[in-house]
Amino acid sequence: MNGRTRHKPAASKLSLLRQLCNLIPNPLVPQLARAADSETKAQTFSPWSHVVSLLYAQVTHSLGLNDVCDALRSRSGPLSAIRGATPPSRNGLYHANRQQDPRLAEQLFWKMLAHLQALSPDFGTRHRPRFAFRLKRVIHVVDSTTSQLVANCLDWAKHRRRKAAANVMSG
Repeated sequence: MNGRTRHKPAASKLSLLRQLCNLIPNPLVPQLARAADSETKAQTFSPWSHVVSLLYAQVTHSLGLNDVCDALRSRSGPLSAIRGATPPSRNGLYHANRQQDPRLAEQLFWKMLAHLQALSPDFGTRHRPRFAFRLKRVIHVVDSTTSQLVANCLDWAKHRRRKAAANVMSG
């Protein structure tokens, strides 16, 4: 090429997850886990890996426990680069969700909010900038229940046509 480097967009959601995890100070999660006594309850699944798994579930809009576990297990190499996080087993994540104190996540949220507000004082305020332009195109928003309803109607119409054709053939 002409000496310029080309930047390629990220191919996975793990790069976004890594950026989120890099915002969390290193000692914060272990410190909160010790205070909440979550480290003694963790068998093979560390509190840090639990936080990373929960963040992954939020970023990817995962539907369930199997979704999270399978995806993280298939990406265990890049996952381990995020401060040594390990992919959870199904039983390990289930046990961690049931046994670990939810106050750890709440305290992590408040500590991170304070940390990010210290870095940028406007972070988390309700002030939103006004846009100096208007959109010239109409934006149509479709709810996912609407698309499922349309699909069901199409299936019903196809079923009715087949039934009508069968009646014509037999009659």
